[in-house]
Amino acid sequence: MTIGGVIAGCIVAILAGVAARHSKAEEDASMAAFYLLSLALGVLIISSKGSNMDLLHVLFGSTLALNNAALILLTLIASITVLTLAVLYRPLVMECVDPAFFKTVSKLSGVAHYGFLLLLVLNLVAGFQALGTLMAVGLMILPATIARFWSGRLGGMFIIAFVASITSCYIGLILSYYLGFATSPSIVLVMGGLYLLSLLFGRQGGMIFKNWSKG
Repeated sequence: MTIGGVIAGCIVAILAGVAARHSKAEEDASMAAFYLLSLALGVLIISSKGSNMDLLHVLFGSTLALNNAALILLTLIASITVLTLAVLYRPLVMECVDPAFFKTVSKLSGVAHYGFLLLLVLNLVAGFQALGTLMAVGLMILPATIARFWSGRLGGMFIIAFVASITSCYIGLILSYYLGFATSPSIVLVMGGLYLLSLLFGRQGGMIFKNWSKG
C-alpha cells in the first residue's frame, strides 16, 4: 500500500504541476483537486476490496502502532527531505517569490517546482503512515500557517513551524496515552489550538496585534 501511495502521489504531483504551469489554475487548487480525486478513488478501492478496519486505518492512521519498518520509512523520507531542501533552497525560494522571472533566467525553475511537489508527496505518504490520509493534511498545513503569524523571515518561519510541529505531536501523544483520546485527532487539535492562539496574538497580522497597532 505504501508503494502504491508513493506512485499515486507522484502522479498527483506531476498532474498538479503540469496543470498549474500550463493553465490558469492555481497550484494549491490543482493539488487539492487531484489529491481529493486520488483520495476518493483510494477509499473506493479499499472499501470494495478490504474491510472497515482497513479503511479506518488508512483514513485515521495508527500512530501508537507504528512498527520498525514504518519508523525507518519515516526517518528515510525526513532525511531525503532535509537534504533535498538544503540543495534546492535558493532555487525554491526564487520559484516561490517570482516563478515567472526565475523561469526566464534559470533552467532550475522546473527542477525546483517539480522537486518540491515530489517532496510534498513523499511527506504526505509518510504522514499517511502515522496520522492517516485525513489528518496528515493538517500536519502539512497548520505549522506553516502558525509560523506565518509570528515571523516575516523565511528562516524564522522554518524554526517556528518545526517547534510547533514537535510540540503539537508531543502534547497530542501525551493526551492520547493518558486520556485515551484518538492519537491523530489529538495531535491535529493541539496544533489547531496553536493556530487559534497565533491567529489572535501573532505579531505578523494576528487579530489583536493588528487592531492594537491601528489603535
